[in-house]
Amino acid sequence: MDLSDFPVVPQPSADRLGPRQRVDYRAEREDCLRWLLAFGKDPDQADGYAPTTVTARSYRMDHFYRFVWESTEQYTTTVTHDHADEWMQQLAMADYSDAHRDCCQKAVKMLFKWRAHERGDDEWDPAIRFSSNSGTTTPRDYLTKPERRQIREASLEYGSIPHYNNVTPEERDRWTAYLAQKFHKPKADVGPADWERANNWRIPSLVGVSLDAGLRPIEVKRAVTSWVDIENGLLRIPKEESSKNEGHWRVGLSTKTLDALDRWLDQRQNYELYDGRDELWLTREANPFRSTPLRRLLHDLCDIAGIDYEHRQMSWYTIRHSTGTYMTREEDLAAAQAQLRHKSPETTMKYDQAPVEDRQDALDRLG
Repeated sequence: MDLSDFPVVPQPSADRLGPRQRVDYRAEREDCLRWLLAFGKDPDQADGYAPTTVTARSYRMDHFYRFVWESTEQYTTTVTHDHADEWMQQLAMADYSDAHRDCCQKAVKMLFKWRAHERGDDEWDPAIRFSSNSGTTTPRDYLTKPERRQIREASLEYGSIPHYNNVTPEERDRWTAYLAQKFHKPKADVGPADWERANNWRIPSLVGVSLDAGLRPIEVKRAVTSWVDIENGLLRIPKEESSKNEGHWRVGLSTKTLDALDRWLDQRQNYELYDGRDELWLTREANPFRSTPLRRLLHDLCDIAGIDYEHRQMSWYTIRHSTGTYMTREEDLAAAQAQLRHKSPETTMKYDQAPVEDRQDALDRLG
């Protein structure tokens, strides 16, 4: 595919980069642009974006890369969701039109769509959203405090079945058939151990840690057993796995979460699925969790809890945003910055807002 008419390495980037960096950056950009032109709109149908669309947005993608190089003071093509959120924060505070902000955001979402399909990353769910039509900038939705408790409680119910000894023979036969299908084994081979297995602590521990630590989808995917420090009540995310590679992160966990994690670690070693693997959580298909299955899981938990999400942006980041919002309210921005693993306090500032129920209480008091 001929890319001679496309801005692969625009002049501002060419002027900034050394010769070898320009070669590396050109290769990265060519891979991205070719994929967008051939598959970007609908990868399953091999339907690409129009050349005019790719041209316009490729300039803004390049601007995003240069923002990352300036903010980190180094060349890299490994851009992250935090980088994207920080650029959106800068755009929101700068004197740009809503149309320009919206176009920049669409370009970055397009970039991460390519990275998700071709590099194994997750698609980006922006922390704030711009609209060229409404003239507004809106923060991502978040769970209220009651909803956080409901989601945690729903995780205890998710996938659970009655105790083996607390059902009638007819009920036991139906549940045995269900477990045979669930675990892909003959019905005659299903025994009490399989009933216990169905009530494991995988999902409650995953949900608990995400509620406490505000885990990003990529962090759920990367989480390994060595991160867990039950004795000191911490999740230790090493420098190599932190999103910015700035340093090790020590994230506090609640007593309920630690109990669920401790139980899951005891159970986890009994599953063949995890033999020879150190991932903390896997899907039933033995894959690390990613954005799409996590979104489905959250929707299932909302269904169990009776939380309506029809008109809400309900992704796994909704949990993270709620953690930032309430940590800021209960403690301060510094505590939220440490808990959410933000390099820049400006990134955390988007959580410095009173939750709607607090504002309603204030209005009631005002009379």
